[in-house]
Amino acid sequence: MKVHLISKQTVEDFILENARSKTSFGIWYAILKLSDWSEPNDMIMTFSSADLLGNGTNRIVFNVGGNNYRIICKYHFGETRVHLFIKWIGTHAEYTKLCNGGKQFDVSSY
Repeated sequence: MKVHLISKQTVEDFILENARSKTSFGIWYAILKLSDWSEPNDMIMTFSSADLLGNGTNRIVFNVGGNNYRIICKYHFGETRVHLFIKWIGTHAEYTKLCNGGKQFDVSSY
């Protein structure tokens, strides 16, 4: 199934604030547009550095731009498309801070 990204505007807003990320997210998005997935493991086959987060959370984290950026998405395999909902986007350093912050990282909140 083809992928529907919700919302691409979130990526575009991030790029406006982080101009160096433009090429990296452009490549990521181009690959995403060509993807044809039927199950979560297909996402890992397409993006080998991506990680499925927690059992039953329906969340995936993509490493973008040689691990410079991270994007957490919730996914839903519908009848005709895979829907990717952007839950969080940031730099690798921000992601590390998110995971290692003073509180336990709760995937379901993103």
